[in-house]
Amino acid sequence: MAVVINSKTNKVILITGGSGFIGSALVRFIIEQTQDEVVNIDKLTYASTPSALAGIEHSARYQFVEGDVCDRVLLLRVLDQFKPDAIMHLAAESHVDRSICGADEFIQTNIVGTFTLLEACRDYYSKLQGEKRQAFRFLHVSTDEVYGDLPDGGKFTEQSSYAPSSPYSASKAAADHLVRAWYRTYGLPVILSNCSNNYGPYQHVEKLIPLTISNALQGKSIPIYGSGKQIRDWLYVDDHVRALYQVVCHGTLGETYNVGGNTEMQNIDVVKEICNILEDVAADNPYSLKGSDKSVDGFSSLISFVNDRPGHDVRYAIDASKIEKELGWKPQESFESGLRKTVEGRLRAGLGLEGAD
Repeated sequence: MAVVINSKTNKVILITGGSGFIGSALVRFIIEQTQDEVVNIDKLTYASTPSALAGIEHSARYQFVEGDVCDRVLLLRVLDQFKPDAIMHLAAESHVDRSICGADEFIQTNIVGTFTLLEACRDYYSKLQGEKRQAFRFLHVSTDEVYGDLPDGGKFTEQSSYAPSSPYSASKAAADHLVRAWYRTYGLPVILSNCSNNYGPYQHVEKLIPLTISNALQGKSIPIYGSGKQIRDWLYVDDHVRALYQVVCHGTLGETYNVGGNTEMQNIDVVKEICNILEDVAADNPYSLKGSDKSVDGFSSLISFVNDRPGHDVRYAIDASKIEKELGWKPQESFESGLRKTVEGRLRAGLGLEGAD
């Protein structure tokens, strides 16, 4: 039975990028844990995982629209048809390496797409009246990478200066600035969030944790940039989407909320912990590991250090005290428990081996 988190009104929430990693977790959470309706608009790029929505796709409270946030005509039609009470904007190109090799798609989706969505929402909002207008919210979901490299000591706060290092983070920073400008100039009722590194079972294999799992199970080299001592704050995706729902329901207009897992780990330690978990899973063998290379002398022996990527930030860390104090949110999952759920969840879903993603 669903747990009604916000029982005063059942909302219609439009989620952009709802077939992506974080977006699909958010869709599942809202359908399973609230009585709200969800409209998911997604372009279905290479990084989308429609299978992550298999359990809720037939819900009467769920609608899917295939489309691009750069398509203003489509956005206006969807807004007019479904009349959402809130927008949660997650559609984005998000892989730093791909942005370095070719920034075009990042500029188009992350900047032009956000601008197009803001303009469509501004038109829609201008026609709302009464309680519907008063309650409308636009939540823009962003990243801690907009703040750039963090020296030893201290954490990013909502007042930290922007200093993006990659084309990806620069495109997200630009989108953040657009959202704030539409609040100040046009009065669009916006809220922003900036999160630390997410992880979970359905993440695309290009990211560190799923790539490590996939390569290990195939007996392939596990690449680590540079020395592997880069530090990230890791946030389990289900904790993140709980935070996003709290922000869209109860956040203060015009404010930013940083969302972090309070778990700083060096990349090399993350990879070694994954290898340890895989050793346990392989020993217990509750799932089929038929694609793994049994001749490997321990999964950690596959670790290989490669040349660091250009402009690689050394450390990120989030101070999430604001969202905890104001909205009562804090992460429930430890890194150890979340990582084990991630490994075992990917294996159950058949996402451990090449081609499954």
